Amino acid sequence: MDGITRATLYTTYTRITVLAHLFGILANILMLIWLLHYREGLDLDSSSPYRIFNVHPFLMFFGFIFLTGEAMMAYKTLPADRQTQKYLHMFLNLCALVLGVVGIHAAFKFHDKMNIVDMYSLHSWIGIGTFCLFILQWLFGFSLFLFPKAPPVIRARLAPWHIASGRMLLYMAICAAETGLMQKFTFMQLTNNHESYLINFLALLILLFGITVDLSVLWTFRLSNAL
Repeated sequence: MDGITRATLYTTYTRITVLAHLFGILANILMLIWLLHYREGLDLDSSSPYRIFNVHPFLMFFGFIFLTGEAMMAYKTLPADRQTQKYLHMFLNLCALVLGVVGIHAAFKFHDKMNIVDMYSLHSWIGIGTFCLFILQWLFGFSLFLFPKAPPVIRARLAPWHIASGRMLLYMAICAAETGLMQKFTFMQLTNNHESYLINFLALLILLFGITVDLSVLWTFRLSNAL
């Protein structure tokens, strides 16, 4: 493949990656505007059950989806050696796991205070299923690629499955976020159309973030094959 084609691939890859970061940052900003301006703020130890609940959507996006997407991109985009990329990938996913636990705890705490039955919605089923699979994915990746580390032949055979599982889990997490926003939307008594539009744009940005992260990962392999 000639240099012009490689340069074109690299330019496209860079633009997609920048877009992914941009969509993620914008989604975080809209999430904070929604929760702080329209929904009373967020506080896990608050006496208000709604402020407790607000910790859930924030941490499940910023703490889980956003950090997971950044971890996927960091493994290939970070200008460092492969081992450093692996450690950052593992660390960001571990942060996502820990913050995800806190986010799920906030939802259960809200349900307890409001006497709401747990795990009754499609959103909760998809969300818990995704999170449980994510824990297995992290443990699998850590033991296979970092410690104690499998032999090279086994790592080479299972790496494509690990990558495919990560992409699948990202879309599952986004599906959980979208159904969660729709569920919250139907329960809220909205008196301001601006809030409705904000939630819709937030949902679109979350979806676009997932798509561009996935495209960034796919484009990395195209670029690697071209070099």
